[in-house]
This record gives sequence, structure tokens and C-alpha cells, in this order.
Amino acid sequence: MKFVLFYHSLVSDWNHGNAHFLRGVVTELLARGHAVDVYEPVDSWSRENLVREHGTEPLREFATQFPQLHSHVYDEHLDLGAALDGAEVVIAHEWNAPELIAALGRERRGAHFRLLFHDTHHRSVTAAQEMARYDLRDYDGVLAFGEAIRQRYLAKAWCARVWTWHEAADVHVFRPQPQGDVEGDLVWVGNWGDGERTRELHEFLIDPVRALRIKASVYGVRYPAAACNALARAGIDYRGWLPNWRVPHVFAGHRVTPHVPRAPYVRALPGIPTIRVFEALACGIPLVSAPWTDAERLFTPGADYLVARNGAQMQRHLRAVIEDAALALELAAHGIRTIHARHTCAHRVKQLFGILAELETPRSRMNLQKPMEIAHV
Repeated sequence: MKFVLFYHSLVSDWNHGNAHFLRGVVTELLARGHAVDVYEPVDSWSRENLVREHGTEPLREFATQFPQLHSHVYDEHLDLGAALDGAEVVIAHEWNAPELIAALGRERRGAHFRLLFHDTHHRSVTAAQEMARYDLRDYDGVLAFGEAIRQRYLAKAWCARVWTWHEAADVHVFRPQPQGDVEGDLVWVGNWGDGERTRELHEFLIDPVRALRIKASVYGVRYPAAACNALARAGIDYRGWLPNWRVPHVFAGHRVTPHVPRAPYVRALPGIPTIRVFEALACGIPLVSAPWTDAERLFTPGADYLVARNGAQMQRHLRAVIEDAALALELAAHGIRTIHARHTCAHRVKQLFGILAELETPRSRMNLQKPMEIAHV
């Protein structure tokens, strides 16, 4: 089959976590013998900020690390008809312009390809007026990365058919690495963002590290001066942007990582952990999470990771994991088993073919399911 995917960026993961999942999905589709074309705009904010801050070297590194992954960079002169030529499945991500989403819908009229919209953000709740701008009338359905978002689409009548399609770990990249010298006790990989979790980062990251006096590092972007100063006062090294493919090696040099979800997911969108949890568990680093409701039972709290209800409990859990090697090994092993049993990109691609089968006639369904027979899940 031929897949055509329109995403914000494949090559840049600067403040763009969806690139992690997209790379894994494309890798799995290619491994199954499908053709995949990825389109990304020339002026995407992720790519522009990456090049502005780090030059073009990260793009060359991406090409070296992922030689099988390529994207078509387009501008306002994109020939959409040519891009869709021969397409059987088209997926458009929600960070695309509403004009492109509408144009794809018009192309769908009378065409034979299936057209899906992919939502991986909290804007359906926090900025509903923005999401209402997307014209999905001609779309076959929506892939929502959490059940709460799926219900939101149905309640707002934005699209008639919506499936929950969680993110997952690309285990070709995210896997345990050989441990060398321990670089530090704790590492957190995450972006500061727009203030959605400023209080939580102080309570569950900065304050516990200061109290424990452990060696800690933070990687990420969009850290204002006040955040950098707070990290420095707590003795935390701020190391800036980290290419996502290097994260497993960084995890291997530390004893524990925290998870600090953004407030919109905790308060309004339970059941969505974001991709960082999947990737950390896949790498075998013990994880301690700030509170979030695993409404869809993706994991086993207390076995896959520890849950800290407040800053004091986070401090106790971090100390326990750092000092108790048996506990750390038990958490790591359980987390890896869960990821490989349920939450790899191969699992999500298999689910995608099941969704496509729902959209087809019985005869077509048999053809669509054939790739699943060789799925290495």
C-alpha cells in the first residue's frame, strides 16, 4: 500500500514530540513493504528553531541515524494532486494549517484513498475554537491519542468516526543501552513550555533534587531565564536541546527519571501519559511519576513505575530507587515487559490496519489485513 503523511516535521524533534512517534510508525510501515511519502512544510516552527539554534548539523545527523526516513519539504506551491497520486491511505496531523486540511478533504471527494486526521495535542480542550477551524467533513475519521480526546471529537460532532490511537515507543531506537560510568543520579528530558506545569516542575523535580542533593541534569528547550535560574539554584545542570535518538544513551548514564505531566492532561484529559513515559520504560530506566490518572489502564502503577502524590513522596521515591538496586532493577524489568507486550510502534501499526479494515468492504478487508500476518509484534 502507499501511505502519504502530512506532518509538522519528520526531521526535527525540537519541541515536537510527535516526530518521535512518526519516525517509529514510518519505520514499521517500511519494514512491512509499504511505500511511505512524508510531507512537511518548509517553514515549520520546529525545523526553523532547530536550524536557528544549532545550524544544519542536526539535519545531517538525522539523515545518518535514520537513513531509511525521508520527507518532502514543500511550500505554498505544493501540487497536492501530484503528492496524492497513487495514495491509498493519507494521514494529516493536527499541526497542519486548516487550509491544507480542507484541501485534502476536497481531494478526498470521489477519490479512492482513505483520509484520516491525527490529533496528538490538548487543544481540543484548551483551544476548542482552534480545532473547530478544521474542516473534517470529507475525512474518513480521526486518530486521537487518547480516549478523552476521542470523546471530545464525538461530543463536538467534529467527525463522525474517531478511534483512540495512543503513541508508543519506537523500540528500534528506545531500548536499554550498555551501562558505562554513571554520569548522574537523575535526568529529566522535557521542555519547559508555556507554563502549563511550572508549579509541578518545582514541586516534583526542582525541590526534591535540591532537598536530596543528588546529581541531576535536565535536557529540553524553551526554558526562560527564571527556569534556568531555578535549576541552577537547585544544583541541576541544564544542558539544552537533546536529539531524541541520543536519549537512550543519556538514560543509560543515570539511575532514575521523573515524569511530570502537563496540567491540561492531568485535569481535563486523563489517560494520556505523553510519549516520554513509553520511551523511558522502553529504555529500562526506573521512572517516578507525578500524579496522573491512567484511565485507560495502559500501565500498572507501582510496578511499571512509582507514583508520587506530592513533592515529599517524590523525594522519598527518588531516594529509594537511587539507593535500592533491587527495586530499580525490578521497576526497569517490569516497564520493559509492558512496553514490548503492548506499546511499541509495531502494535500501533497493527491497530492502524485494523482501523483501515473497518472502513473497507469484506473483500477489501482481507487484503488490508494481509500485512498484519507478517507483523513482528
